[in-house]
Amino acid sequence: MNTTIAETRPLPLNHPVVSSDRWLSARKALLAREKELTHLHDQIARERRELPWERVEKNYVFDTSEGRRTLSELFDGRRQLLVQHFMFGPGWEQGCPSCSFMADHTDGMNVHLAHRDITLVAISRAPLADIERFRQRMGWQFRWASSNGSDFNHDFDVSFTPEDMAKGEIYYNYGMQSFPAEEAPGISVFYKDDAGDIFHTYSTYGRGVEVMIGAYAMMDLTPKGRDENDVPHKMEWVRHHDRYESGATAKPASTAGSCCDAHV
Repeated sequence: MNTTIAETRPLPLNHPVVSSDRWLSARKALLAREKELTHLHDQIARERRELPWERVEKNYVFDTSEGRRTLSELFDGRRQLLVQHFMFGPGWEQGCPSCSFMADHTDGMNVHLAHRDITLVAISRAPLADIERFRQRMGWQFRWASSNGSDFNHDFDVSFTPEDMAKGEIYYNYGMQSFPAEEAPGISVFYKDDAGDIFHTYSTYGRGVEVMIGAYAMMDLTPKGRDENDVPHKMEWVRHHDRYESGATAKPASTAGSCCDAHV
């Protein structure tokens, strides 16, 4: 896998440099704010778990490397199912770079999720043969199903018909908005009870999908942060992990790394 040196946007020359005592005082003040954020995060997580559920009535069927599988079978013997709605449409050469950035974190998480009664599966509308070809290229091991021919992506508001796109606005992230592609990212959560009934408990879209991107959390600890302030598309620096230029100081060009150009 090739690596890259990120674009070097210099830090402000007037950034304060202080004594150890003043640094510690400022750090403790920030720590108090960080604890507030942690407590707020815990509170919202509780409220998320208290959301009402909706029963999944349709019998969705997917193509997988093990054959045709129902949504129920994707749980793989566990009660909870996490679905990454991965932007990879029919006819695309490759999956979305930003969704791939998310998926790069999946294999390391899976063993831990499984021990908390959670199965994680990526689902895309691309045919299974295209998914498998791309997955082999990327070296991923996680399960990935094709919803090609199913209503699943449309029902969960991550795929849009030509008629939808022609209207200029689509329904995404719980509201009407313009969107540049026929596929969109998201995460959906399902629960299966002892009777085999399946419930949709949660979905998140837009920046909500950043929950999968541990690399962003690490970037947020550094002086330059994500370094995405002055670009039209915040993730246009992202490349598939095998497409970074070795040793290059890459500056984002147009929207080469954006989701809407993933099929090029």
